[in-house]
Amino acid sequence: MRTTTFVFLALLTLTAHGAEKLTAPQLINLAQQHSSALQEAITSTFTAQELKEGTAWAGKGHDFFFAVTSTTPPDLFIDGVPGPKMQSLGDQWYATARIEDLGTLHSFYYQIAGAKLGGRLDLPAFGPDSYLEAGVPSGKLSEKMIHTSKIYDGMKSEYWVYVPAEYDPKTPAALMVFQDGGGYIHRDGNNPALNVIDNLIAQKKIPVMICVFINPGDVTDAPGTPTYRFVQSFADQWHRTLKDSMRSTEYDTVSDRYDRFLRDELLPQATAQYNIRKDAYSHAITGLSSGGICSFNAAWQMPDQFSRVISWIGSFTSIQWKEDPAIPDGGQDYPEKILREPARTLRVWLQDGSNDQENDRYGSWPLANIRMVNALKLKNYDFHFSFGQGTHNAGHGAAEFPAEMIWLWRDYDPAKTSQTYEMEASEKAKPLFRVTITSREAH
Repeated sequence: MRTTTFVFLALLTLTAHGAEKLTAPQLINLAQQHSSALQEAITSTFTAQELKEGTAWAGKGHDFFFAVTSTTPPDLFIDGVPGPKMQSLGDQWYATARIEDLGTLHSFYYQIAGAKLGGRLDLPAFGPDSYLEAGVPSGKLSEKMIHTSKIYDGMKSEYWVYVPAEYDPKTPAALMVFQDGGGYIHRDGNNPALNVIDNLIAQKKIPVMICVFINPGDVTDAPGTPTYRFVQSFADQWHRTLKDSMRSTEYDTVSDRYDRFLRDELLPQATAQYNIRKDAYSHAITGLSSGGICSFNAAWQMPDQFSRVISWIGSFTSIQWKEDPAIPDGGQDYPEKILREPARTLRVWLQDGSNDQENDRYGSWPLANIRMVNALKLKNYDFHFSFGQGTHNAGHGAAEFPAEMIWLWRDYDPAKTSQTYEMEASEKAKPLFRVTITSREAH
């Protein structure tokens, strides 16, 4: 009866809204019932390009749905091994699959007439902590707010503040800051951070924390200012948009400017009405790509403000190197800075994949991250490196976010205001990270 009701609701959704996307469970239920509405559901959920290129998928927990357009029967491969047999709807094919290993990254592709088609190396399988569990109270996300900066000459930044249900104004809360914040605030998206935060607070695996989600700024409304002129020059030189160049100026620059922006401008405005702990021991910061190096840079430049860092696919490369003559270092210099400069009190989780990007302008993201973690290891920092086969994509980091948060906040004691972080014994026993050398001819 329950399955029939589920299918009826899915059919009702298609009838009432025409072209609404369905979730993986809805698609799977239509498939299991051999519903005549399945073909329309597939075409309304995935684009024609995704179906043609073999990149269409939907998943929830263990359960996944795959679809592809082909005039020849396709074979599905998941993590390099044959998957379930594809079912035909004319030239449209589909399969449902169960992936057992949760909280990590998977891959898939098709073989059609002996040729490989499509697929993805970034297929996240979210575990139960990424879905809001029954009975767990959800907090409140603020409306989008705007901050106008003086440090960046009129730059406007969007931000949101998340207050968990367990927050008590009488008890100072921890703080966590998210770069590219708009990508973390959707519970049903591919980065369900709010669900993770609610679940782990309820399980007492992380402290009660106020979270600030910050988007990169926009300097469009401040023409003629020094910041605008610098950003416009960078955009013109490298053929990037003004907004993208502003993001790079904030995130990729190895200086304390963005960190002062956080400390002196945005965070005081964002958290003015909340009781926030002042110690770096209780402050964490995270981001991906340029937001990853930005987060590490914030903690490196101001260890009195942040001591916990999560970086996904961090851009520890030369993106802003020598763009400003007054700033000598670029992101590619961080491994040497770690080795040569005084140690900071930091706990750092870094994630990257062997198929992350590389180019002749900025370098190799995978090699840059390997250099980073080897420097951290040589200097006895408390770090963890999650290295997979993914591309420049948030999938791996998002799938592991519950494990990252538990690791980052492990042994947190609200009675303390500081801690000397120590490398885990399991990491101490391991050698430095190495790369397998393969002849290019044998690739």
